[in-house]
Amino acid sequence: MTVAHVLGFPRIGARREIKFALEKFWRGELPEAALLEAGRELRRRHWALQSAAGLDYVTAGDFAWYDHVLQTLAHLGCLPERFGYDARTLDLSQ
Repeated sequence: MTVAHVLGFPRIGARREIKFALEKFWRGELPEAALLEAGRELRRRHWALQSAAGLDYVTAGDFAWYDHVLQTLAHLGCLPERFGYDARTLDLSQ
């Protein structure tokens, strides 16, 4: 039996939606709630596209706000102390 799956979609969106939303958030032009909704919508759209394409598995965990390596390090609690970050206190404004 053949199984169809993709490794992921562009993290920032096909039309760079997350990039633009994040830049607006950083400039103070977009509230955090709207930014979070943009991220949820992008993930929903990607999952729906994969499902509609008939893939056997839907990719999860391929989303990142900006820097996927930094986000993974934060999730794992591996941010070097020399950079002054504490993974427990990071938020979208940093």
